[in-house]
Amino acid sequence: MRYINTLHEGETIRTIYLCKGKRSAETRNGKPYDNLILQDKTGTLDGKVWDPNSNGIADYDEKDFVEVFGEVINYNGNLQLNIRQLRVAGKGEYNPADYMPTSEKSVDGMYEELMHYGAQVKNPYLQQVIQYYFVKDEAFIRRFKSHSAAKTVHHGFAGGLLEHTLSVVKMCEYMVGAYPILNKDLLYTAAMCHDIGKTQELSSFPDNDYTDDGQLLGHIVIGVEMLDDAIREIPDFPKKLSSELKHCIIAHHGELEYGSPKKPALAEAVALNFADCTDAKMQTLTEIFKDKNTTDWLGYNRLFESNLRKTSI
Repeated sequence: MRYINTLHEGETIRTIYLCKGKRSAETRNGKPYDNLILQDKTGTLDGKVWDPNSNGIADYDEKDFVEVFGEVINYNGNLQLNIRQLRVAGKGEYNPADYMPTSEKSVDGMYEELMHYGAQVKNPYLQQVIQYYFVKDEAFIRRFKSHSAAKTVHHGFAGGLLEHTLSVVKMCEYMVGAYPILNKDLLYTAAMCHDIGKTQELSSFPDNDYTDDGQLLGHIVIGVEMLDDAIREIPDFPKKLSSELKHCIIAHHGELEYGSPKKPALAEAVALNFADCTDAKMQTLTEIFKDKNTTDWLGYNRLFESNLRKTSI
């Protein structure tokens, strides 16, 4: 197969991709066409079927693996595939692992490192929260290791949730060393648990889309509910500590308009918000600049509210 990150303008290709998205539209002249998002493990590619009623275009839908034949063009600085032929591929024609974007880091290695931080939590009640999910719940561990951290924007790949969580914990490690006012046990536990709700907010690959609970509740509410499930199983868990831990999760997006029901009121919640935001933004920049061998301006980015480009050296 031809991986998306190896394509070049002017090529004519025939290969199989996952049809991650499909939307029907009309040209200004009223002619129907299909917008596709094609995916493999190296990224996504916009596709256009300009004549969906052509004999060369078979019936297909989102989440189908499709063999496409067409020309790679450059449209507004991005590659696009103009598709002349399309058919749904049979199961024996592709390996699903080729179509799931995956962390470039060792999942088992990252999990082992995360648990190294978890073992540093000395408070017996908080340690039991960590044990409840990250040691004893095998189904949760499998989901956590393989899940993405987002549908889009940052860490939207298998293993992304683990990679993001570990990065947040590492930033919290620095802050604990720099600012003695921070409670290490509370901050480490909150950092490890801050996005556990994403294991239920998003479906697994290849869908990687919002579940019903993801749409209706969101990962912050789901995460607090999951914490409460653990806390109820731990005898004599201190009420104040429970509220402080839940507050860190509730407030980790920092602002009401970013989805947090409460703004940070504890030093640990402030630190967690900064660590979460920093890693999300730096990973977003990493993904924006990836495979873009240019120092030209890339255009306005909504998340950063700025025109972006790579450093010149």
